[in-house]
Amino acid sequence: MKKTKRILALVCVVLLLFFIVVTIVGAFTATPNSAALFQAGLYSIIVVPIMIYGYILIYRLVKKNSKDNDNLDDK
Repeated sequence: MKKTKRILALVCVVLLLFFIVVTIVGAFTATPNSAALFQAGLYSIIVVPIMIYGYILIYRLVKKNSKDNDNLDDK
């Protein structure tokens, strides 16, 4: 389980670095799509970590509730 968490954490770090690079490219280039690239990168830098955090919270709540229900069924 520990190895899986490390791999997923590394994937998340690489993904965030990619979003940062996209944001920088969108900020410093002068193409018609640069504004859209900048907005998409900025949105991703803000929203993706919040969504991951939310998924982790929901997973913990569901996992905790399932353990509580299993303990009640055993009694």
